[in-house]
Amino acid sequence: MSIPSISPAQPAVRTERLLLRPWRDEDREPFAAMNADPVVMEHFPGTMSRQSSDALVDGFRAHWQELGWGVWAVEIPGEAPFIGFVGLGRQDAPGYPVVEVGWRLARPFWGRGYATEGAQRGLELGFGALALDEVVSFTVPQNTRSRAVMERIGMHRDPAEDFDHPRVDPVAYPHIVRHVLYRITGDEWRARHVQEDGA
Repeated sequence: MSIPSISPAQPAVRTERLLLRPWRDEDREPFAAMNADPVVMEHFPGTMSRQSSDALVDGFRAHWQELGWGVWAVEIPGEAPFIGFVGLGRQDAPGYPVVEVGWRLARPFWGRGYATEGAQRGLELGFGALALDEVVSFTVPQNTRSRAVMERIGMHRDPAEDFDHPRVDPVAYPHIVRHVLYRITGDEWRARHVQEDGA
């Protein structure tokens, strides 16, 4: 699939409870702390160093600069200036180019529906301004929290599309090589919202 860009960038949006905004330098420290939490990073090869965490922020910013869309930093106005990230990114992990909706939140903010709320806004961008045909998401089979978010936002899985992640070392990390792939098409997203609006 071709990866679209939009101009000018639309970097900051509000949801019911969240501010999805550009990354700031002051986000780096709480982001690094989140990425050093072994529970947050349970389904990844390991925790991240400060250098690796900062490089990820730099990558997010570069993605926005190049394409006009990407992964937002997440803020809860009046409560928490930074709780993690949510948004869209281009990926080739299944073996071909895709646009993925993804999220990662600090542990104190789990279980409140924030990932679902932010991911829904990501799909709105993907199927609105970007006019994508589909958006995917993927994780390890045992990541039941993220899989539940994928299902809540209307994504579905075909077990025949499960894949071994090409950037995970199968010898060092055999328990997280296999990934499940979820999808939603623009037509499915629009039909879902017509049903919700008519309910």
